[in-house]
Amino acid sequence: MIGWRCCGCWSGSRPIIIPGPLPPSSAATTTASTAAAAAAESKATPQKNRLHIAGLVPLALSLTFAFNSPAPSLAIPSLSSPFASPSPSPSLPTTPFSQSKDLPLGLQDDGKIRPCPSVNPGCISSNPKSSSFAFPWSIPESSSGDPLLKLKEAILQTQKNPTFVLIEDTPYGQYLQAEVDGGFGRDVLEFLVRGDVVAYRCMAAKVTYVYPFTTALGDSKGQEERLKNIADQLGWYAPSFDSMD
Repeated sequence: MIGWRCCGCWSGSRPIIIPGPLPPSSAATTTASTAAAAAAESKATPQKNRLHIAGLVPLALSLTFAFNSPAPSLAIPSLSSPFASPSPSPSLPTTPFSQSKDLPLGLQDDGKIRPCPSVNPGCISSNPKSSSFAFPWSIPESSSGDPLLKLKEAILQTQKNPTFVLIEDTPYGQYLQAEVDGGFGRDVLEFLVRGDVVAYRCMAAKVTYVYPFTTALGDSKGQEERLKNIADQLGWYAPSFDSMD
């Protein structure tokens, strides 16, 4: 906007009017200030955005490295390390009931009949280490024929529901294993014929317990009677403690 200035108005001479710009008004000043601030802000905004983007680049690189890096492994001390303190695995408790669940059958490694297990009272064996011992049988010289076949026939004639599990020749003699009906289930009969001597073991296949008692039911009386019946059927000599009186 152009205005007029007066030169020499106070000197008494004729004033000379020179055209010139008028001072801006307050509204114009405000408008100009607002426009300048907007221009400055528009120039600063890209700079701020550039600063934000520049700050995000290292963060993105750090995250990429973290996800692509292998997971750290935990340091486990060696058992031989003095700082390691491995806890020993607890051993399962051994009870008469658990022992009676696994009763080994067959001959021992030395070829002898096994003794009776201490957890099975319904057993009798000619093994001298047995808890229930009985003397081996003796085959008389007058007996003829195959002793193992005669033993099998005597079992068939004197026992209930016999089943012959194994009959074989071993380096220690002729071995026979059979199952028959017993007082609380099935009983196992084992015989080893070697020359004129017959070793044996008769045992209940199942040990019966009555809770809460830990002593098994039964005794060897039934097995003794069974063996006596078989020996009498064969006519073989079965020594006993009573016969030695």
